[in-house]
Amino acid sequence: MAQMLNCSQQVYSNYELGQRDIPTNILIKLSLIHNVSVDYILGLTTKKDRFPD
Repeated sequence: MAQMLNCSQQVYSNYELGQRDIPTNILIKLSLIHNVSVDYILGLTTKKDRFPD
């Protein structure tokens, strides 16, 4: 996953552990990779659907 996001494994681990805030561009990439909304990743909704392109 770190390679897909163009970051180190340590940086990605810090994102997962909540030790580092996830930048907006990384949130967008994660949203596209997992086909879910950024709100879903952030825990603001239980709906996984993204807005249509």
